[in-house]
Amino acid sequence: MKFGVHSFVWNDAQDTAAIEYGMERARVAGYDFFELPGFDRKRVDVARIAKTAESLGIELGASCGLAPEFDVSSDDPAVVAAGEAVLNEAVSIARDVGSRGMSGPIFSGHQKYRVMPTRRNWDTSVAVLTRVADRAKAAGVALSMELVNRYETNLMNTVKQGLAYIRDTGSDNLFLHIDTFHMNIEEGDMGQAIRLAGGRIGYFHVGESNRGYLGSGSIDFAPVFDALVAIGYQKVISVEAFNTQGCGDWLKAICAIWRENWTDADAFALTSLDFMRAQWDEAQRRAAAYR
Repeated sequence: MKFGVHSFVWNDAQDTAAIEYGMERARVAGYDFFELPGFDRKRVDVARIAKTAESLGIELGASCGLAPEFDVSSDDPAVVAAGEAVLNEAVSIARDVGSRGMSGPIFSGHQKYRVMPTRRNWDTSVAVLTRVADRAKAAGVALSMELVNRYETNLMNTVKQGLAYIRDTGSDNLFLHIDTFHMNIEEGDMGQAIRLAGGRIGYFHVGESNRGYLGSGSIDFAPVFDALVAIGYQKVISVEAFNTQGCGDWLKAICAIWRENWTDADAFALTSLDFMRAQWDEAQRRAAAYR
């Protein structure tokens, strides 16, 4: 199993130096995988980042979120077109840094909506993601849509909804990005939701209910890891968490990061890796005992 960490544990990863620092600290901590957020290609030496990752022996993953002005589920065709352009550029960046996947809430604006979504919003988003998934497949990049909670999108929040969305696209290059922080809000049974998603899971985030140290909140992680073992999940499990230094003002507001969840990023990364490895190993032992 590969274990990953989000760049936001250390900083906002919006320039070359910040990204390289995070990669180096992640590798020292023992991670195999480092997740990058969306960034402006003009501010980052993409070729250098790819070479640095190769020299460190760490795999890069790309992610993307859409601000309201790039909402691909919008009723405004100009906004939808702008969002599709953002997604296409994000796919090209993922390809150029050597990532085999791109994840995140890429099917709508990442924001708190104040109205119910319509069928038109759903169909508009599906049409865009169908096209982007095709382009991503040609680039060797798999797309995984992050199912975020009701306060961060109105279009879909659950595995059941995500699977329906994928069926509507008909794409074989569209997967689910599942996150325990969001599942803890939206799913009645996280283990059951993981089993329902099965092979359509493309990427997996581990996050505590309070966005802090794993094990410090209310999530029972044993059934989560048991379900991952049961479905034969063999991709990447990454910790995603934030403090106020790790993300810009827009994301800080969307994710409601109003206090420091830790003060030592290196310590957080180390303890998180130990926690995930222990949960995975224990789940494998439990599965073997039942055979």
